[in-house]
Amino acid sequence: METLRTPDQRFANLPDYTFAPHYIEIDNIRIHYVDEGPRTAAPVLMLHGEPSWSYLYRKMIPIIAAGGHRVIVPDLVGFGRSDKPTQRTDYTFQRQVDWKRGLLTTLDLQQTPLVCQDWGGLIGLRLAAEHEARFARIVAANTFLPTGDIAPGPAFLRWQRFSQEVPTFIASNSIKSGSITELAPAVLAAYDAPFPDNRFLEGARQFPMLVPTTPNDPASEPNRKAWSVLQHWTKPFLTVFGDSDPITRGSDRFLQAAIPGAQGQPHATLNGAGHFLQEDKGPEFAQIIVDFLQHM
Repeated sequence: METLRTPDQRFANLPDYTFAPHYIEIDNIRIHYVDEGPRTAAPVLMLHGEPSWSYLYRKMIPIIAAGGHRVIVPDLVGFGRSDKPTQRTDYTFQRQVDWKRGLLTTLDLQQTPLVCQDWGGLIGLRLAAEHEARFARIVAANTFLPTGDIAPGPAFLRWQRFSQEVPTFIASNSIKSGSITELAPAVLAAYDAPFPDNRFLEGARQFPMLVPTTPNDPASEPNRKAWSVLQHWTKPFLTVFGDSDPITRGSDRFLQAAIPGAQGQPHATLNGAGHFLQEDKGPEFAQIIVDFLQHM
């Protein structure tokens, strides 16, 4: 598999992102992750989505670490400081799950709270279902786990079509359109930092096409198997959704009804938050997580 590696200088002096890089290698793919907070604490695994990277959690990492938690935030393969395969066909739902499974086992994460948003939820909920013993609780934010048995909403289909038809895919434009907050030019530039040119963007282009939209999608059956576990999941399960996200609107209610561990939890809807609620309400989101983890 041919890969590209974004030069380190692209990540120099990014606003509010001073975290030391850490790396593991899985199947000759270098995967980057942030690792902050006390090493003796139970790790909190936080997964980003498309087309963002660990920079998305920069406002939240210090708050959660200050709450006494070790915070691990990897970059998905194809994003951030992780390696980027050059062929669209190199990107599959299963490979993304497998790469994150490799991180889970290489770092030997145990009793781990999972925080997942967007594609971080598609991957993270699969991981939690397939490695239930390793996870202590889940926070799902603006995400879902589709099987293709239910037709996606028009907002997602518009995004999927746009991602394939736009002549030049600019990652920061997606972050900007998915946030209520007006983002500074330097912040938008940070979201584009991993992608020096179009060759680095094959993953960002392909990810929208990996979401199951028909019942016979390659990921449909594995996701159904994951649901067979999640429908009996009794560990604490919290939803935190933005009130202004057209992509995942209503998925919080579905998750709350379908997963037993969601019963009686202090689910939150953040007012004035779009799809990227980490940008719009990062500190508030982080405090909700800290409060949720106090009861472990």
